[in-house]
Amino acid sequence: MEREQRIDKKRLLFDNKALAALILPLIVEQLLAVLVGMADSIMVASVGETAVSGVSLVDNIMVLFINLFAALATGGAVIAGQYLGQRNEKQSCRAATQLVWFITFMAVIIMALIYCAKWFILHVVFGQIDGEVMRHANTYLMIVTASIPFIALYNAGAAIFRVMGNSRISMQVAIIMNVINVCGNAFLIFGLHRGTEGVAIPTLVSRITAAVLIIALLCRQHWQIHIDKPFHYRPDWTMIKRILGIGIPNGMENAMFQLGKIIVLSLVSTFGTYAIAANAVCNAVANFQILPGMAINLAITAVIARCIGAGEYVQAEYFTKKLLRLVYICMWGINIVILMLAPFILWAYNLSDVTAQTARTILYFHAASACVIWPVAFSLPSTLRAAGDAKVTMIISLASMWIFRIIFSYVLGRYFGFGVLGVWIAMVIDWCVRALCMVLRYRSGKWKLIHSI
Repeated sequence: MEREQRIDKKRLLFDNKALAALILPLIVEQLLAVLVGMADSIMVASVGETAVSGVSLVDNIMVLFINLFAALATGGAVIAGQYLGQRNEKQSCRAATQLVWFITFMAVIIMALIYCAKWFILHVVFGQIDGEVMRHANTYLMIVTASIPFIALYNAGAAIFRVMGNSRISMQVAIIMNVINVCGNAFLIFGLHRGTEGVAIPTLVSRITAAVLIIALLCRQHWQIHIDKPFHYRPDWTMIKRILGIGIPNGMENAMFQLGKIIVLSLVSTFGTYAIAANAVCNAVANFQILPGMAINLAITAVIARCIGAGEYVQAEYFTKKLLRLVYICMWGINIVILMLAPFILWAYNLSDVTAQTARTILYFHAASACVIWPVAFSLPSTLRAAGDAKVTMIISLASMWIFRIIFSYVLGRYFGFGVLGVWIAMVIDWCVRALCMVLRYRSGKWKLIHSI
């Protein structure tokens, strides 16, 4: 508190108006993403629980790679933001250019690998699943995999605009993307009765549209950060190394985190179709429960990167505390609303009685945990990553996940008979350990000694 009192509010890199202009569009963007995800699952539920399960299984694979690209985008945004904090716009633009090209090449390679590994994903990763669930998963996987390079490009462009403090652009593009997705789903599922294809095709088209729009906007030279000579790319390995210095640990953390979820999903699939469906519904609603935190985390990365680049570590601490308080306020607000709407949400999914009861128990438990533990476990690390301390956050996250989340999922879920609820209890145990370690790292102050540029 003493440090906050010594801050000259006139020298702050972000005033309240600038923070609001950054955060509110991010919340809208995240809200749209979650609502569209819920709408997708509700619409595909009209095809049956096997379709819900098949789409959910593939989405867990897709989220693995989407998180990887988001992590690489964060690495590029942190470097660009730190240069922007130094008022070195030329280097910021160079970082953005290297990010966009590098992430494109990576995405194309990963897309090809997924197509080559289709049999392994469907039969080994997903384990023993019902034949109908397999059919829906196969259809969805074949179509949505083609969208990987485009969602990677969108993530890169959106991250660059956010670090400029201009999240309004990414929000507007997200609105267009989600409108295409929802309208396409409604037309193909209810109008043409295309089933799983009706969910997958609009996803592909909407992501292509979003990528084209945001990269075209980023090519405009009047932005503080823009893409230099987009058709004459030369790798700048020094800059790429800086980006990967943050992007790789962050990407490994996100990828391994999602891989852990996939491994646990194989356990959930052994509990039966009702457990898969309940888990899918809870995952969709849980994303909504942590939505404000996810949005503000993006703002934390942009704000703290600028502070670190400018050498304003006191401001970095000030904004960390201020934004963390905001996360808590928003998380309590959104979860109170969701718990009030829980009966309607579960009714909308048209679940069987046993599936609905299981989902209800999980949602209440997750809401309480999200309000108390999630902000420290997941928002505080955003400051550490923005300062370049990504390796330590990766080590903490991976150790906590593999030791506590995965092992305890099997112990609680299978051996103690908690079923799918045991998987969610293990997840919260992971959060607790993660939160404790992140607080200790932040309070040590070692993140202030790291120099990424």
